[in-house]
Amino acid sequence: MSDLREHIKKLRYDFSQNTLDEKDVDHDPLKQFEKWFKEAVDAKVNEPNAMTLATSGPYGHPSARIVLLRDFTPKGFSFYTNYNSKKGKDIEHIPFACLLFFWPELQRQVRLAGKLVKQSDKESDEYFSSRPRESQLGAWTSAQSEVLRNREELEKRLKETEKKFEGKEVPRPPFWGGYTLQPEEYEFWQGRPSRLHDRIRYSMDFEKWKIERLYP
Repeated sequence: MSDLREHIKKLRYDFSQNTLDEKDVDHDPLKQFEKWFKEAVDAKVNEPNAMTLATSGPYGHPSARIVLLRDFTPKGFSFYTNYNSKKGKDIEHIPFACLLFFWPELQRQVRLAGKLVKQSDKESDEYFSSRPRESQLGAWTSAQSEVLRNREELEKRLKETEKKFEGKEVPRPPFWGGYTLQPEEYEFWQGRPSRLHDRIRYSMDFEKWKIERLYP
């Protein structure tokens, strides 16, 4: 253990691929995100739509987990989950969150913060119907975030769900659907040498985006 701790202290990686200047970014943060996301896809980043979702519970205790971005539009950034999960309950109490994308292959991060809005039933139905059948059945099977005695119990529930919907379309569970984060702030981070990274923040100022450079 002591050798591992010493190894952690000595881990160093210098960033030098790119630069980021406030004079070069798009005035619209959504377009800037789209540009970087496309570059992540073109670079074959592993799961470029994977993002950390950070929420707060009723007592202000933070919680974070990886979820998958499923859409982004001028309305915001969307993902889907079980409303009864830990994250769903957090959002019910405090409907504000932070999203973080990390693309190490490009030495980049994007952070977004804002309010979470539950999608309409129609929007959630449309996305659910596009999912593979196995994922649809999984949504019905999993009591997400609840205590599970063992793997066998989960597999038993899956078989029961498969039997229930055998030969039928699988409808969206009433406890499952989408949220959209409406960004009030974006931060684009580009790794630079000596930990003197480039950080460009967009913040809403009287219905206009203000662009500022932050100390690394």
